Amino acid sequence: MNARLPAALLLLGLCNLNASAQQYPSGPMRMVVPFPPGGGTDILGRAIAQKLNEAWGVPVVVDNRGGANGSIGAAAVAKSPPDGHALLIVPSGFAVNPAIYPNLPFDSLKDLAPVSQLAASPLVISLHPSFPPKSVKELITFLKANPDKVNYGSSGNGSPPHLATELFKYMTGTKMAHIPYKGAGPAAIDVLAGQIPIYFMNALQAVPHIKGGRLRALAVTSDQRFPALPAIPTIAEAGVPGYAMSNWYGLLVQGTTPRAAVMKLHGEIVRILNLPEIRDRLVNEGATVVASTPEEFTAFLKKEMATNAKIVQVSGMNSSN
Repeated sequence: MNARLPAALLLLGLCNLNASAQQYPSGPMRMVVPFPPGGGTDILGRAIAQKLNEAWGVPVVVDNRGGANGSIGAAAVAKSPPDGHALLIVPSGFAVNPAIYPNLPFDSLKDLAPVSQLAASPLVISLHPSFPPKSVKELITFLKANPDKVNYGSSGNGSPPHLATELFKYMTGTKMAHIPYKGAGPAAIDVLAGQIPIYFMNALQAVPHIKGGRLRALAVTSDQRFPALPAIPTIAEAGVPGYAMSNWYGLLVQGTTPRAAVMKLHGEIVRILNLPEIRDRLVNEGATVVASTPEEFTAFLKKEMATNAKIVQVSGMNSSN
């Protein structure tokens, strides 16, 4: 056997890998946002889609596919061709879905390949101005005096607002009725209209309404205050010691997408996230750029899924409450 053959085969494989990366993307791309328009996931997804279009010169169509806390859109990407042309942007609710939807039609870690954690931001306890409580302590007192008489909204069963509110209820011994919406946009419309009095809204969506006086902010869910709303305390500061939760956004592709395509996409995503206009916009609206590697995002997702499964168990929440 020719001793040079294995080296030649390795070289051929590397050449094919490089060629694959150079050819990617080979046509139109699709950014699947698994929620209706208007929420933080949609806002960030559209910004990235526009920059990918500008950088690569191919159409990047935003495809809003709401339902089942993002699982319908995630399933569409999991079952798409493994060519990296279908992108999935998700919020942190993606990591709770396996715990509340035991019959998902895909494996979150096998049928989807993590590309990068994009950014992270807190949620904000956002109230309609007509709702009486002016602080977290007043809110707790009001809820204990009116158990199950107050409705709270979320962007869907298992979404970050759902998880964050259920954790708040568990840690404060309060009761509220859950009203799940088909995305952050519809939930925001109803809290702004006063149809629901309280919504743990993601910062990307909440900050403009709070600064405009259309909503009243009581506290943020993170363990530290953030620059966009420096006067607003954390929930832990405001009377619930140990409470901390953040919302994050991540990008994934079909699970068997070639490594070369994943890494080329990752490199472009990191560049986009560090563009001054994107970074400044995220920071001004209360988010922090993360831009992790695929390996870092994979490890993060595994840890998040384990933590969320415990929260689901202790709070008693499920896909129907």
